[in-house]
Amino acid sequence: MAEPFDMSLVQRGARNRRTPYYEATQKYGPKGFTVYNHMYFPIRFDSFENEFDALLNDVTLWDVSVERCLEISGPDGFRFAQLLTPRDLSKCAVGQAKYVLICDSDGGIINDPVLTRMDENTFWFALASSDALLFARGLKNAYPDLDVTIQEADVAPLQVQGPKSKDLMVKLLGESILDLKYYYWTDATIADVPVVVTRTGWTSEVGYEVYTTDTSRGGDVYEAIMQSGAEFNIKPTGPSDIRRIEGAIFNWGADMTYQENAFELGLDRLVDLDTVSADACISIAAYEKIKAQGVSKKINGVTFDGDPFPALNNVKWQASIDGSPVGKVTSAIYSPRLQQNIGFCWLPADRATEGQTVTVETEWGTRTATVVPMPFIDPSKQIPVS
Repeated sequence: MAEPFDMSLVQRGARNRRTPYYEATQKYGPKGFTVYNHMYFPIRFDSFENEFDALLNDVTLWDVSVERCLEISGPDGFRFAQLLTPRDLSKCAVGQAKYVLICDSDGGIINDPVLTRMDENTFWFALASSDALLFARGLKNAYPDLDVTIQEADVAPLQVQGPKSKDLMVKLLGESILDLKYYYWTDATIADVPVVVTRTGWTSEVGYEVYTTDTSRGGDVYEAIMQSGAEFNIKPTGPSDIRRIEGAIFNWGADMTYQENAFELGLDRLVDLDTVSADACISIAAYEKIKAQGVSKKINGVTFDGDPFPALNNVKWQASIDGSPVGKVTSAIYSPRLQQNIGFCWLPADRATEGQTVTVETEWGTRTATVVPMPFIDPSKQIPVS
């Protein structure tokens, strides 16, 4: 029998880019990479459990410059940005950020970025791994009269996350950084390099994102944060899937795609039917119909019985009731804090009720999953706001 293919031999090339922090991260011994938005993305530097512990107790530095920023600008930048999302952008002030959905004309989710409003007509959308930039450029062809520029901004975000992140940012930037409100941004400098700092993150913990705007000096910014963070026990990490699942943060491409809509995900708050018109946004008409008709499926938090999962799931798992397939588990992992296997499962709407059990074929055998409320931790989302 032939030996399994060694995935470390997967071809590399110039079509996949290195981040501005690539050389700096190499000094800290990354244990693995993936490709995200056509860039090499360090996924961990230690065990997932140790990185989770560092996020909960100290401060972590995570290279997220693979979240390429779609920049919408020009005299009609606001009008075009509103076409992309059903969230009312008139309620987003310059200097503010919002979690938004980029949706198609059928309500399908193309991406779920954090948007930052840089000026009246300039917006950055920090993208999950998808073709949202090409989607936006294609949409421009349907609105040739709009004077708008659509491009990838030459900026590179880092995430500084964890309970000691405030102490670290004060050391780097001074006490005034504590005045920065949740989901707002400010200009700053680190190591004499211009950056944009936001009070955002993909961890459900207290944290900041640092967007280096002179990407030629990414290594200087990374090293300055690491050196200043030494007294706070800073650790470089990859994404903490344990914490993001605990916090009910969905991962585009895994937990949702263009085949799902906001109402199925329970993200109704991101669709402003009362204030955004169908002329202003390409997905509003679809969402009006979806609201009237109701949804046929929903995503749910679930817990699993049995031994701890040894890793994050690599594939989506089939979920069944009485032997009949009814849905899919999209993300699942063991939470050391909860001492439980947790995850997300899509089910028919009439089965998406607390206490419903399903049989799941996992990579580690058959398990029973039970629908529970989510988020699993901090249901009121007070931790990241604190």
